[in-house]
Formats: sequence, structure tokens, C-alpha cells
Amino acid sequence: MSVSKPFSLTTRLTLAAGIALIAFLGVTGLVLDRAFSESARDAVRDRLQGVVFTLLAAAELTTDGELFLPDASPEPRLSRPGSGLYAHVVGDTLSWDSSSMVGNNLVWPQAVGVGQSQFLLPSESEGMFVLSQGVAWESQSGLDVPFTFHAAESILAYEGQMAEFRRSLWGWLGAASLLLLLVQSAVLRWSLRPLRNVAADLARVQRGETDTIEREYPLELAGLTGSINTFIGAERKQLARFRNALADLAHSLKTPLTVMRTALDGKPADDPELLRSQVGRMDDIVSYQLKRARTSGHATFARPIPITQTAEGIVQTLEQAYRDRQIRCDFDIDPKARFFGEAGDLSELLGNLLENAFKWCEGQVLLTAVLLPGLARPGLELRIDDDGPGIAEDQAEKLLQRGVRGDEKIDGHGIGLAVVREMVDAYSATMSIGRSDLGGAQILIRFDGEQSQ
Repeated sequence: MSVSKPFSLTTRLTLAAGIALIAFLGVTGLVLDRAFSESARDAVRDRLQGVVFTLLAAAELTTDGELFLPDASPEPRLSRPGSGLYAHVVGDTLSWDSSSMVGNNLVWPQAVGVGQSQFLLPSESEGMFVLSQGVAWESQSGLDVPFTFHAAESILAYEGQMAEFRRSLWGWLGAASLLLLLVQSAVLRWSLRPLRNVAADLARVQRGETDTIEREYPLELAGLTGSINTFIGAERKQLARFRNALADLAHSLKTPLTVMRTALDGKPADDPELLRSQVGRMDDIVSYQLKRARTSGHATFARPIPITQTAEGIVQTLEQAYRDRQIRCDFDIDPKARFFGEAGDLSELLGNLLENAFKWCEGQVLLTAVLLPGLARPGLELRIDDDGPGIAEDQAEKLLQRGVRGDEKIDGHGIGLAVVREMVDAYSATMSIGRSDLGGAQILIRFDGEQSQ
């Protein structure tokens, strides 16, 4: 079953804008057409009203009460047969037609009352505009003599005028639509160029031509490209951690394997404790290296995780393990403090730090979590204090150097802090070891808030 290829953003926006533009110009054209049509009808009425007034000015009432109209009409079109302009006057004893009526058999509307006016459209009067005006002349005897003046114009002139207007209107609107669509297409291509650049830069990253998206982008895309760069960096750190963990694992297993091979080549039955110790050492090494490899690193789109619940679960376990020492662990945790990452990472981080604190303290441990400001995402500061002997300054510097490790088999501040250090580096955080106000060691970890999205 074939799947249709989705339209590009440029095509979608062009189609949507084109449809909206055509609809707008279409409605505009219809409104203008209607307005012009009404204006043209009003102009026809005004012309017919002028014809009626011209006939009224030329008409005279004779002494015997008859209305006299001259043969030569003051309006030249009334004297020319088939001109399209016609006039008809009717009274009680009079029926007069203009010379233009020759050869035409028009049916005029009924007479209207004195002082009344009536305008009929072509649909109401056999394809003619007709204006009827009722008037009265006062005769010498003092009586009012009523007459109705009719003036009519063919629809052909009106239709020709409308056809010419519509050709001009829709021609200009079509040209304007085409021009606006071209301008709109150019604007859309210019506006969407940053998105095309993002796709091109991502393709370059995939081909290995560059490590990150380096170009400057508009504010609306800066957060996206920044998050993509962060994601790419996290993925590469993750891959590097896996490679380093495997390399370290292979290197670390060489010695115990050599010892076991030597023992097996000799007399292994005489020294079973040697084999048991080496197997135990290998198990510890594998466990530690797997623990390092599990460090997931910076989660760009991770959900915020509260600190208190995770810390309480870890402390309850440690209090059971060290219940004979009666260690008290206090919390000073900001209710709004959150860890943006994997829940397993937070558990691993707090577990190692608190376990070291429990192992080396005299009887008191303090966990502090402080919310740090950030526009796009807040940061977090974690402090673990104990009242134990502390960590020597030269040893602390050694533990915090990148690529330099002490003996990873030393209990206490060895393996645990090494795992914490790797995790801190994966999250682009900072870590420092100092002297606590409680008298022992203070380990400070700071996850800075993100300032842009």
C-alpha cells in the first residue's frame, strides 16, 4: 500500500495563503461589482429623470386643456428611431410617443398618481428601465389636468457598461492576485530559509562534516538548535562513556585473568582461595564498569523529578544498613527544587554520595537541595555534609581531575565518587569537595539553569 508523501511547509503555506488571498480578492470583486451595478442603475434613473424634466419643460397646455409637445424633441435620442431611449406621455385625452418609438411596440406601465414617481428595473418591464412621473397642469378653467410622463432606456447600454467594468475589474484583480502570490512565495521562501538551513546543518552533522549546528539562527529557532546541539553532545558523551567503560573493563580484567591462567597452568587445587579472590575481583570490576556505563547523561527533554521522595527512600535503606551506629540524616530541601534528568541517575547520584557520607560520618549527615534560577529551566544545587574525618585536599583534587583515577577498588571515597564524577560530567554540571561546617567533608554539585529555550 503506497503512502502519499506529505506536502512541504512551503507548499502548505503557499496553498493556504493562496486560497485565503483568492477568497479575499473574490469577495472584494463581488462587493465592487455589486456596488458598481447599483451605481450604474442609479445613473440610469437619474438620466431618465432628466428626460422627464426635459419633456416637462418643453410641454405646453393649450387653451382647450390639451397638452402640446413639439415634434422636435429637446433630447436628440428621442428623435432617432431605435436609439434605445424612449418616451411616452399619457393623459385622459392624450397619448404621445417619441419619434424613437417608431417600429417598437413597448408595453408601458399603468399611469401613476399626481406627484408620484415609479422606477422599474428590466426584470419588471420587458428588458427596459422605466421611470414614470405623475404631474398635473392647471387649465384656464382652474381645473387640474393629470398626466403621466414615462421615460424608458434599453438594458443594452447598462449591460455593455457592466461587461466593460467586469472585464477591467477581474483583469486587474487577477493581475494583482498573481503579483501578490509571487511576492508571497518569495516572502515565504525567505522566511522559511532558516528551517532549510537547520535541515542542511543536520545533514552535515549526519555526514560527519561538522560536530554541531554552528550557524546563528533567529530567536524562534535558537532554542531548537541549542537543544539539538545539547542532544548531539549528550549522545556523543554517552557513546564515549560506553567505549571508555568497555576499554576500562577489558584493561581491568587483564590482571585477574592472567593470575587465574597462571594458577591453572600450575596447581590450582593447592590454592583455591586465589581463584576465588580473583573471581570476586572480576565481579566487582564488571559491576562497577556496568554502573558507569548506565550513567545516562544530560536529558534535554526530561521531566522534573522532586528531590525529597528519592532522598527519603535512600536514607531509609541506609539507616537500616547502619542502624547500629544511630546515624541521623537531616534534610534542608527547597520544595521547588527539581532534578531534570533520569530518575535512575538521581538515585545513583544521591545513593553514592549519601552512602559515602554514612560510611565516613561520626553520626550526622545533612542533605541540602537549593533551587537555582533559570529562564528556560531552573538549576539545582546539591550539598552533602557529614561530621566525619573529611577528605584531604590533595586527594580531592586527584578525584576531580578528568581522566585521572585512583585505585577504583578502594572502599569509601573511591568507586562511589568516581561514578558521581562521571555522572556530573555527563550532565555538564560542576562538582567540588571541601570542608563542611559539621567538621567533615562537604560535596557540592551544581546543575546550572538554562538561560534560553
